[in-house]
Formats: sequence, structure tokens, C-alpha cells
Amino acid sequence: MSQSLGWIGLGRMGEAMVKKLLQAGHGVKVWNRTRAKAEPLAEYGAQVVDSKLDLAGCDTVFTMVSTTDDLKQVLFGDGGVMTGAKKPRTVIDSSSISQEGSAQIREKLEGMGVAYLCAPVSGNAKVAKAGKLLVVASGPKALYDTNETYLAAMSRKTMWVGEGELARVWKIAHNTMFGVIIQSLCEITVLAEKAGIPRHVFLESINDSVLGSMYTRYKTPVLTKLSFEQVTFTPKLLLKDMDLGLGAGKAHGVPMPSAAATRESIARLVGRGHEDVDFAILLKETANDAGLTIAPLNVDVGDGLSS
Repeated sequence: MSQSLGWIGLGRMGEAMVKKLLQAGHGVKVWNRTRAKAEPLAEYGAQVVDSKLDLAGCDTVFTMVSTTDDLKQVLFGDGGVMTGAKKPRTVIDSSSISQEGSAQIREKLEGMGVAYLCAPVSGNAKVAKAGKLLVVASGPKALYDTNETYLAAMSRKTMWVGEGELARVWKIAHNTMFGVIIQSLCEITVLAEKAGIPRHVFLESINDSVLGSMYTRYKTPVLTKLSFEQVTFTPKLLLKDMDLGLGAGKAHGVPMPSAAATRESIARLVGRGHEDVDFAILLKETANDAGLTIAPLNVDVGDGLSS
């Protein structure tokens, strides 16, 4: 059954995901704190609204924001979409937030008679643009089934992992591994280059080995060309996710020594002022620690995303 859709949060990820919905033929009303970021979507058929409350009449409102507090603000804060007399029937959130914060939001929404589905994703904005996101959802199974069409429009695959906030646990685990892998990849790449293997050759070999993945492939261009200004994810956001991972480990009694070491490495990036560049700048900092000066390589390498 076709629903009227609203969307809050048009950062790099949100914008790419909305475009996929629009390209699949779904009408979407969009709101962003900075309206200028929303306006380009009008060319794709989106209706840009002036207020979050303008989305209250939608059947389903998607949210993609940075933190738990941001999500609470756009839903329940001043002018929030839930503060008017009219309310959407469903909220689907794809933000990376804590399990505890998500449970608080669920309790409040369901107390208002609004259904709630967690739907975090695997992949960055480039992956989203290529239509290769994975969406992992939790909440009532019937609610997932009702909205799977919209989730599928934004992804290569969707999965339901259970009730409640289990998708938050999945996302926290996912992004913790995300951090540990980039830490390890940067370390071994510096080792190989300092020993004499050209950086792009080593990265290609890893991508074609049993250790290669979509992740190592799509990070290869930035690690080769050192184009850290092309931001997909910042050290500050990765630090937030590593803290969520360690917090979850503590809550469930799971030792996480690799994550703990990686967290300190990412904290050092943030402490050195690398807040607004791509987190792959970790490669340069790792090289500096090894006494190696690395330079951009003018070599065309694939990212594994192009068809």
C-alpha cells in the first residue's frame, strides 16, 4: 500500500537515500535544518518543507541524524514533528544511536500511538549512491514487512534481525568492526610501503585476497590518492561509534581489547584537529608515527562500486 513519506536529515547519507526513494517513484517531503541542503532534491521530485511539523501528516517519517540527542530534538523538541496535534503513523530511524536512547524514543513514540522501526545501514554515501547499502531493521515484524518496499528502494538488501533495539546492537557492532578494520588496514599498508611495496599494489592485493571486502575496495582510492578532503565519515563520528561499541561491550560483559586500542587511536586523530576530514587520514598519521612520509599516488584504482 502506498504511503506518504517524510524525511528529516539530509547529510551525505540522507540525501543519497532520499534520491533512491525518489528514483523508485516514491513521493517524499523533506526537511533539513539547513534548507539549502534540501533544495537540490526538488529537482528529483522532492517537496521541500519549511517546518518539521509540515511532516506530521505523513504516514511514515524517516530520520537520519547524527546523535541520540539530535533524534530526540527533531521528534520531541521545539517544533518537533511529534509536538503538533497531528502525528505520523510510523517513524523509521536510520541514525547511529545507542540502544538505550533508542529504547527511550520507542517508549515515548509508542506511548503516543506511533509505531517505530530501527533501520540502520551499512555503507557510506558513495555506497548509497551506488544502491549497495545493506539495511538492517528491528521492531515489530509486521511493521518491517509493511515498509520493506521503501527500505529495499534504498538498498541492495534488507534484513530484519528481531524485535526492539536489536538493530542498534547490530549497528554498534558493525561500526566497531569498521573502526578496527581501518586501523589494521592502515597499519599493514604503512608496513608494506615502508618495506618497499607500492601502496596501490599492496591495496589491490589485499582486495583480491581472502581478506578483501566492499569496505577495503571503496577505501582504496582515498588511501591511494590521499584525498582526505572527500569526506565520507569523520574521525569525530567514528570516535562516537567506538565509544558506543565499548559501552555496549561493558553493558553485556564482553571484553573488547581491539576496539579499546582502536578507540584511543581515533581519539588521537580528533585531538590533533582532524575533525572535518575523512577518517582515512589515519593512514597519514600512522605513516608519520612510523617515520614514513607518504605522498599521493596519481594512479587510477577502482572502488568496487561502479558497475
